[in-house]
Amino acid sequence: MDLTGKIIAILPAQSGVSGRTGNPWMSQDYVIEVPGQYPRKMLFRIFGEDRIKQFNIQAGEELTVQFDIDAHEYNGRWFNDIRAFNILRGQVAQTVPQATTVAPGASPFPPQQPAAPQPAASPFPPAQEPAQENAADDLPF
Repeated sequence: MDLTGKIIAILPAQSGVSGRTGNPWMSQDYVIEVPGQYPRKMLFRIFGEDRIKQFNIQAGEELTVQFDIDAHEYNGRWFNDIRAFNILRGQVAQTVPQATTVAPGASPFPPQQPAAPQPAASPFPPAQEPAQENAADDLPF
């Protein structure tokens, strides 16, 4: 999945030694904000000291994050883990299929035509005018 936005927070790096393999590890969390009328934020993690240095993410930077979502269980509770596997700078995530070409500044979607009004399907039959002989009684039975 891809998400494009601005980095608004860089959390401190975490590191340790794996109890299973004995190898050192490092991860760092970042918060990205997606612009819009109601801006949304997402926390994502980069795992591995080499990737943290390779991506070199700075606060205030506009970028596209390519990530995977996974969940894990710990002490009977479930937690989401959003791990970035690639960072793209100066590019917007592709939402249009590769085979489609769109002129610059044009919308990739055709303009919406208003739908012709359809008669509402009612579960009840249309009301009928009361019979003239019982004008005072408008009950249908």
